[in-house]
Amino acid sequence: TIASLLVKSRPPKLTKRLREVDVRGGFEEMRSRQPLFDKTGGIHAAGLFSLRTRRMLAVREDVGRHNAVDKLIGRQVLRRRLPLSDHLLLVSGRVGFEIAQKALIAGIPALASISAPSSLAVEVARRGGMTLVGFVRSGGMNVYAGGEHFEVV
Repeated sequence: TIASLLVKSRPPKLTKRLREVDVRGGFEEMRSRQPLFDKTGGIHAAGLFSLRTRRMLAVREDVGRHNAVDKLIGRQVLRRRLPLSDHLLLVSGRVGFEIAQKALIAGIPALASISAPSSLAVEVARRGGMTLVGFVRSGGMNVYAGGEHFEVV
């Protein structure tokens, strides 16, 4: 349940504001670092963007969006870098409950997707104190949770 998830996780820390330019730049850089997508046209990606340095730290690809997120966060677990405060998780597919849950448990305070979040993902983000941005496209983006931490720049 969402309630049990919140008991087992620490509230993510976001000391830097999430800027629209970082979300767009993060997706552009993530896309430029997807060699498997270039070859197949059907591979998902997850990227970890530092809001402190304003740089992409890592990108992982997989046929499943959940697997790409697992690879990305798993590498940070192995490096003992959790919680991932002041980071943005970027995903190339829609955000379901499970991806929001993984981000929350990893201490990631901001999550952005090129597609839609599920209603449960929005609820996890809102109750967990995360910023959630969806439908990041050339025409705009939607902020579903944590708008007070989002800055249009």
